[in-house]
This record gives sequence, structure tokens and C-alpha cells, in this order.
Amino acid sequence: MKRVLDAYHRLLKFVMTALLAFMLAPVSFQIASRFTGLVPRYIWTEELARFCFVWIIMIGAIVAVRDDTHFDVDLMPQPKTKREEGVSKLIVHIAMFLMALVFAWYGFEFARFGAKQTSEMSGIGMVFIYVSFPIAGLSWLLFLGEKCLQDIRAIRSVEAEKPA
Repeated sequence: MKRVLDAYHRLLKFVMTALLAFMLAPVSFQIASRFTGLVPRYIWTEELARFCFVWIIMIGAIVAVRDDTHFDVDLMPQPKTKREEGVSKLIVHIAMFLMALVFAWYGFEFARFGAKQTSEMSGIGMVFIYVSFPIAGLSWLLFLGEKCLQDIRAIRSVEAEKPA
């Protein structure tokens, strides 16, 4: 399973990089249209760049969960032992898991709502933008499930090291 998650993680990073490169075209086109008279002004370029940005943010959040580079707030005291550190991480990962469930569940409703809409400027179906939310939620669930298992293994290994 780890190899599958590793491959998915690499794919996500590639897609995020490709979207960033793709986003440069409409943004450059937009800049050229504002400062020169050579290119007519098109509003769809701004919209396309915004849609790419939404996907980049959601994929970036997925990658950050896997890499443990997402932001977090220290509400609990600093753990003093390896066991406390494992328990602390597990609590954080379970809280994130619950939030991922919300994104997955309500994201599907949001995507269904988007299936009935199209963008006014570009004509793109809004479902293609809104589906990023349940995909993020499901991906977080996958990666957080992996993290929770790692946390449990770490807690158990620390307990096994204790003398009987």
C-alpha cells in the first residue's frame, strides 16, 4: 500500500507543477493585454488562472498532509517522551481525519451542485472546479490513515521498549 501512496504522491506533485506551468500562460496573456494594445483583453484568462489556482491549492494541501508540512497550531504542551509525541501526533491526525471527512462528504454535495452550473466566461463546467474538494478530502483520508497507523506503531514500539 505504501508504494501505491508514494506513486499517488508523486503524481500529485507532478500535476501541481504542471498546473502552475499551465497557469503562467493565461496570466502572461492577461498581463500582455493590460500593458500593450497588441492583445485584446479577455476576462476568461483571469477565470482560467483562478481555476488553476484552486486546484493548485487543493493539491498542495494534499501534498502537505503527506509530507507533514501543513501548518499546525501548538495547543498541547510539548511532549517530553517518544510515547507522548506519538500520542500528540495521533490526536492531531485524528482531528485532521475528521476534517477530511467533512471535506469528502460535503465536497461531493458541492460537486453535485457544480454539475448543474457552467462558468459564464469560459463555459467550463463548475463541477471540474468543485470536484477538487472531495478529491482533497478523500486524499487526506488516505494519507491520514497512513499517518495514524504510523503513530500507533510508534506508540506501540515505545511501549514494547519499556522493561516489564
